[in-house]
Amino acid sequence: MLRTLSGRAHQVLTAVAVSGPAGMLEACVTTRVIMRDIAEHEITAYWATGEPADKAGGYAIQGLAAIFVERIEGSYSAVVGLPLYETATLLSRQGVPLWNRPGR
Repeated sequence: MLRTLSGRAHQVLTAVAVSGPAGMLEACVTTRVIMRDIAEHEITAYWATGEPADKAGGYAIQGLAAIFVERIEGSYSAVVGLPLYETATLLSRQGVPLWNRPGR
């Protein structure tokens, strides 16, 4: 997977849905990830850490593979796995308070 992503851009699509009084609300976030060229010895060393073994895209942007990412265009939290801005927006639309203010 990393050999394929090396030196290229790819898209990560992450969806979230919230069901509640406002019905089923959903959002899909697309983030463009641009990877630098990754040397074969780096791919081998990364695999040896065990980190990529259970990752859908073959790498963890929030982990050791962060050094392979040249830049992203879009939502970092969506690449990690949960688009926080969109999730907060959907929860708010369902009437879920996002902040618990003491004394209220």
